Amino acid sequence: MLLTLIYDGGCPFCRQFALRSELKAGITNLRIVDGRADHSIRHELNALGLPLRDGAVLIEGEHRWHGSEAIAELSRRMKPSDPLLRLLSTLFCDGQRSALAYPALLAARRIALATRGLSADPDQGLHN
Repeated sequence: MLLTLIYDGGCPFCRQFALRSELKAGITNLRIVDGRADHSIRHELNALGLPLRDGAVLIEGEHRWHGSEAIAELSRRMKPSDPLLRLLSTLFCDGQRSALAYPALLAARRIALATRGLSADPDQGLHN
């Protein structure tokens, strides 16, 4: 079944994680979508209560994971050849560890976006 990761392409950390996941995670049928660039998918996610401003979204059929749960689920499925992904998947495959670390990731994302003049919420103007 197709697995879709929707991430914030404006965030350099998110982009690197997504691109590495696509190329080196060892997950078959993984589709990567830049949610910042795709307004229609953001609209769908918002309608489902899964705003991109609060984290990445992972979708498989009717199953949806958001934020730390998305990263934990993706990490559990990884069989990475990349050393950085191996480290990240080990750290984030546990749901509790992922939930504890995720607020720091969101803070780093906000800082990275702010330095680029982008809002943490792709649906709002600069600096929400």
